[in-house]
Amino acid sequence: MKIAKIVASNSHVDYVGRIIDRLDVEAPPTGDDYGFAQFVSLPVEEGLDVVGVIYNTQLLNPEYGQFGPRLSPRAELAVLSPDYLNEQGVLVGILLLGWREGGGDEQAGRTTARHGVPRRVIPVGQDVYRLREHEADAFHRDAEGKLQLHYYSQVITHAGAFGVPLVEAIIAQLEGRGTAEERQRLCVLKKSLVWQRTLGGVRL
Repeated sequence: MKIAKIVASNSHVDYVGRIIDRLDVEAPPTGDDYGFAQFVSLPVEEGLDVVGVIYNTQLLNPEYGQFGPRLSPRAELAVLSPDYLNEQGVLVGILLLGWREGGGDEQAGRTTARHGVPRRVIPVGQDVYRLREHEADAFHRDAEGKLQLHYYSQVITHAGAFGVPLVEAIIAQLEGRGTAEERQRLCVLKKSLVWQRTLGGVRL
């Protein structure tokens, strides 16, 4: 499901997308489609798509700070001046986690997932799709089917204050679909994050 388009970037791994609305499609995405820690896919070419995760949200509202009277009710503006309403929107911060090579969703068995910094530059206007649950799970499996989370340091480094909560939210999504051994590993990682969060609030 397409949920956004890339409109800007803050760095090579940190992009800004604008959520599509009713002026773009008849059935726009809902809030559940672009929530915190939602995995997304950016297909840059045939057989190659970059994978990221939503880590931040900002509301775009030109009316904020304007205290003048409205010339028309909102219902009339939708007919008389739809572009005015289109100035309002939702921006999402997308942190790139890696990429997938191969057949994609239709040929998942031949798809190879790589965690790290993609070499490709994402262009303005690039479509952003919600990654389905089974696709997100496949992205976190290596060639032997074992759980991998090699982008951990990448998230902690580039997500700022959202780094620890983001990893915790990712773990919460993965641990329910893992084996007992994998859940134990994720539990250890979660405890280290709690310790890191605790120390982060202590001033020495």
